[in-house]
Amino acid sequence: MLDMARLDVTEVFHGISFPGHLHTQESLQQAVEFQFKDTDILIVSYPKSGTTWMQEIVTLVSSRGDPHLSKSVPNWVRAPWLEQYYFAEVLKASSITPRVITTHLPHHLLGRSLHGSKVKVIYVSRNPKDVVVSFYHFHKIANFLPEAGSFAEFLNRFLEGTLHFGSWFDHVKGWASQTATLNNLLHVTYEEMSVDLHGAIKRVSSFLQCPLVEEELSSCVKHCNFSNMKDNKMVNYSLIAEEILDHSKGSFMRKGKIGDWKNTFTEEQSRYLESVLRSEMQDCNLEFVWEERDKEETHGTEEIPQENTELLN
Repeated sequence: MLDMARLDVTEVFHGISFPGHLHTQESLQQAVEFQFKDTDILIVSYPKSGTTWMQEIVTLVSSRGDPHLSKSVPNWVRAPWLEQYYFAEVLKASSITPRVITTHLPHHLLGRSLHGSKVKVIYVSRNPKDVVVSFYHFHKIANFLPEAGSFAEFLNRFLEGTLHFGSWFDHVKGWASQTATLNNLLHVTYEEMSVDLHGAIKRVSSFLQCPLVEEELSSCVKHCNFSNMKDNKMVNYSLIAEEILDHSKGSFMRKGKIGDWKNTFTEEQSRYLESVLRSEMQDCNLEFVWEERDKEETHGTEEIPQENTELLN
């Protein structure tokens, strides 16, 4: 499916850079013009925000906890990427229903295709400090992405919005702003999934109108935990050739610990990101969870307590 071509190519589409190994101008244009079906499920995220995890949750919820599909079909076939060059071919060959589609595209590019549709959109977000650290480590193993450079350099590019896939700020603001107006958009945070996976899966199953009995729900939780996914070759990207993902330099599924950014950020860098966040997100009422917290704290819709856990990037 994924060949060695175009590893050093960058495609710029509407001012946003994309890795040419997986994207072409044609595939990106086809993505923004895609005709969705009302029965489609669309998983949306900025890179390294819990995408793979949500793909697994949706697969297992749709299968009512039966792990057969998640253990026999790679996740990029079960939930193919809308903007990648092989998308149309995979979707045409797939018999999986309902169709599950994944994208990293920002709302300002994809919103028109979704306008008026009944597609169920699940938006996954994560606090930006953990996102940038995870993305930094991913650049070190992904040969189809530019050199990461130093973390200080990488952080500046992240805050400037010049990394591949564009601005994290624009992505989160664009999609999160739709939750107030769209009944068919569910916003789930990485931190919410990590503190209460059972509850998060229940929310997803309710949103997808696929209610599960407790036994099915427990099976979903079991197969969506970190250790099971890390051992699952259909999920952990170990099937990808070394020339594309250099597994000797790190694992696709890394620590996943909430607040791991503290092991990389300096205090000055942390303050700098927070100052940019205040400026960029002043019209956005989202609150972000930066570290693990005691489970006993009250659960809320905007600020979610944390507990010690290991989950997907």
